[in-house]
Amino acid sequence: MERYRLIKELGEGTYGSVLKAINNESGEVVAIKQMKRRYDSWEECLSLRELKSLRNLHHPNIVMLKELVRQNSILYFVFEYMEQNLYQVISDRKILFSEVEVRNLCRQVFQGLAYMHQKGYFHRDLKPENLLVTEDVVKIADFGLAREIDSQPPYTQYVSTRWYRAPEVILRSDCYSSKVDMWAMGAIMAELFTLRPLFPGTNEGNQIYRICSVFGTPTIDSWADGIHLARTLNYQFPNFDGVQLSALIPSASEEAIDLISMLCSWNPCNRPAAEEALKHPFFRNDHYIPPCLHFTAAAKRETHSDGSIEELEQKRDMGYCGALYDSSLNYNFPSSNKLDTGSSTVASSIGLTRMFPFLANS
Repeated sequence: MERYRLIKELGEGTYGSVLKAINNESGEVVAIKQMKRRYDSWEECLSLRELKSLRNLHHPNIVMLKELVRQNSILYFVFEYMEQNLYQVISDRKILFSEVEVRNLCRQVFQGLAYMHQKGYFHRDLKPENLLVTEDVVKIADFGLAREIDSQPPYTQYVSTRWYRAPEVILRSDCYSSKVDMWAMGAIMAELFTLRPLFPGTNEGNQIYRICSVFGTPTIDSWADGIHLARTLNYQFPNFDGVQLSALIPSASEEAIDLISMLCSWNPCNRPAAEEALKHPFFRNDHYIPPCLHFTAAAKRETHSDGSIEELEQKRDMGYCGALYDSSLNYNFPSSNKLDTGSSTVASSIGLTRMFPFLANS
């Protein structure tokens, strides 16, 4: 790590902290993720799902891993530096995004997702904080919860941030798919139009309540698997007819409302794949505008967090209102299973470069 000069800490999460640094040799600014857990061997490092996914994913809309370093049993991921995340962009925004701006932001994320899913991975933790932005280019980041699509269930029941968590995951399904990423994108797309989250639930019961308040209560015909999951938990869905999504997102076109509604379908089978979403009329017949021509009035800001991920979520809980909220609801779901997620060694050494050719150019 002597090759890098640390500038400041950008943020801290459950599994590590992110630092802004400069490569002393090239002068390049990078983001370094320092893991909290200690790794006594390269074998432990190479078993990380985050590394397994990143070494196989190379796309303009996926953040690039430049180098992997292990020093004194501490593991460092060296990434390309991005100026801020989408949550910061939304928080700092004074006026609503135009539909052209929303379209071009979402197109980039869907392109990254389509590639990722085609390569056999799904993210499982899409949220504005994990979408990084520089000069209006958007890249998907933080693959700590990523998993292979063809891996065998059961899957971890607790994944993704609550506000963007698909209902099948909230209801403790241990067999879900890449369609959880599509649900998250529906919620993010709605948030881009309104600058506030669509479902800012205060707990998992309230999260389901808010979803029902917007899209109506699921039925045996609309989502039989969900009804079964709820019965297994001895949970009864709140009774709602739902509302017109256009009333909650008045600035969105009919095509945008239709796509958000499809992405946030109760039944995962009814959600479009990322590649299908890109063919939706919301994107069709639109002249693509390069990202460098967008948001020219937006000020550039440093990518940093005012606190931990938990503190950010608390601030967002306090600062936003979304769908209907029932303060009397106090249903407690069963406790979830939490994810467990000497000398200096650099991954671009000869042996590891043969295993991970993408690191050879770091």
